[in-house]
Order: sequence, then structure tokens, then C-alpha cells
Amino acid sequence: MEKEKKGIRLEHISKIYQDPKTKKDFYAVKDANLNIEPGSFVTLLGPSGCGKTTTLRMIAGFESPDEGEIYLGGEAINALTPNKRDTAMVFQSYALLPHYNVFDNVAYGLKIRKLPAEEIKRKVTDILALVGLEGREARMTNQLSGGQQQRVALARALVLEPGVLLFDEPLSNLDAKLRVSMRTEIRRIQQEAGITAVYVTHDQSEAMAISDNIIVMNKGIVEQMGSPQEIYYRPVNEFVADFIGEANFLPGKVVSTDGNGGGMVDINGSKVEAADLKELGEGDSCKLLLRPEGAELKDAGQLPCTVTLSCFMGSYQNYHVKVGDDTVTITDFNPKNKKIYEVGDQAFVAFDEKNAYLL
Repeated sequence: MEKEKKGIRLEHISKIYQDPKTKKDFYAVKDANLNIEPGSFVTLLGPSGCGKTTTLRMIAGFESPDEGEIYLGGEAINALTPNKRDTAMVFQSYALLPHYNVFDNVAYGLKIRKLPAEEIKRKVTDILALVGLEGREARMTNQLSGGQQQRVALARALVLEPGVLLFDEPLSNLDAKLRVSMRTEIRRIQQEAGITAVYVTHDQSEAMAISDNIIVMNKGIVEQMGSPQEIYYRPVNEFVADFIGEANFLPGKVVSTDGNGGGMVDINGSKVEAADLKELGEGDSCKLLLRPEGAELKDAGQLPCTVTLSCFMGSYQNYHVKVGDDTVTITDFNPKNKKIYEVGDQAFVAFDEKNAYLL
């Protein structure tokens, strides 16, 4: 699909709604500044009500920002109606036309644009091959599985050759196994088409699996934008760390600095070496972030603990331990030839200092 790749830029975008009960105004999205690179796959991620769908709808033109400007490929688009924007939306409900077959559903937008019949046939045939639906042109949409209906909705959007493809939780109506296979397909199709994609989900594993970059939102605020690795390993705050994957947070205090950006942190009376104190100085309170897979139980280590749960899960041993009054979860992979600690055992939480991230 030969089409100019277009990026998206949001400059100080805000959307204000009125609470129907209190009649007070509130920010659904507040001062969002985003730069989405051409050809990239970016996911808007966050809990319900965080502003991700509102942001997507403002890009699509279904909502108008109350503040700020949206740019598509360098063009300011606030004043453009949805049909005048170089975007296409894949909806959560698929929004297929039930009385049309697969071919006519996909061709619908092209017919509105009054393209020649031969060109429509060629474009629809090519797109159906891309999404794996060749040979099903004559099927009615109610004869298709949920996954196939999702492919039709995707083909209908792609056939218009938009500069940007927008997804509003497109997999939420599918079962768990189909969601996994379809998200892989969506990523494959996006890469083959070379199109810029903005995808809304509240499923963090879905976001991690398909995204070049993830935008984490909370209460209308963009908390962080970065690659899945950056979001997971270097979250900017506790909300992001807790929303992406599992996390342990241990309160502590910086007791010394080494002059090279690192230092020692007191965690429940134990001195722990930290490679990166960031902006923290001696005497500052902090929280030590430990991912469950980034720590082990050993007979010697940084943090003495008591085992409160020891559960064999096949590929890993799941532990809960007490470090002072704090519970720490540990995922110890491939435990077959390792010492297994039982409930009540005294042990140590051991980890590489590079796996200890301070907030």
C-alpha cells in the first residue's frame, strides 16, 4: 500500500465535560502533549475513565478539543470534520452492515467516493488477501466468527488507505485465546501496510505485545510515553509501575550517595545498594521498585524475610514473603533444580542492584 506515512502531534490538548450530577466541569483530558511518529504503532493505555478514548475520538474528529491543536502530518485538523481527516476508525462493536456481504462491507467507503467498479474490486480483493479473508467475499457478516468479523472491520478501514488507523478497543468482544491471535494479526497487518496506528486498550499485556510506544494515561493526564521496555523498567511514578505488570514497592530512605549517581538506601533496617538515585539526595524518602521476576529467594542476600506463601506453578515457584511489615511477591522461574523454601522459612530477598529501581 503506497501511501505517505503521517504522524500525529497533540499540542496542549484538553477536553472539558460537565458532571451530570454535580454540574461541575472536569477535565477528561488535560494539557496532553504527544508526538506520534509516522508508521509507528502507539497504544493509549489506562484504566476506565482515564481519557484514552476521548483522546482517540478527538484525533478522529468525533470530539472537539476545548484547548490546544491537533496536527496530522503537519496539517492542523481541529476544524476538519471526521470525513475530511485522513484517518479511519476500527470500532469496538465492528459496526458492520448486517445486510451486506463481506465484499460490499469492505467496498462501502470506496463506493461513497465513487471509485470505478474495477478499481473497487481490485482494492477490496487486495485488502481481503492482506487480512486473510480471500474467498469469503460472498459471505454475509452474520455467518462469520467474531475474529473474522473483526478482520472485515479492519479491511474496511484499511481499504480507504488512510494516513492514520485508529482502534477503539477492537478486541474486547473476543475470547481470551482469540484476542491473542488477533492482536498478533493486527500488528502484522499494520507493519505490512506501513501505516501509523493509534490503539486504545485497558489491557496492559495487549499494549506490551503490539506497541512501538505506549502512552499511559490516568485521570486525563498523560503520565508517561515510551517503549514497552522503558515503561516497564523505568516508570516515572508508582501509578505507571503498578499499572504495567506486577510490582513490589518497599519504602526506604537514602543514607549515602557515591558521587556517581548511586548510593545506599535503608530498607527496613537493611542497607541496599542502588545504581541510580536519580534526583534523590541523602536523607530523602523513596520507594524501591522490585519486579517479582527481578528477585530471588536465597540463604543470603540484601533483605531478610519470612516466607508466607510458597506455591508451585509449574514453570515458576510463586513466593510471598514478609520484609518487615511489607509483603513482597517473587516469581522464581524454572524452580526444578533450586532450593524450595516453605512457609515459615527464614530467607533473604536477593537481587541485582540494576533490578532495583527507585521512585
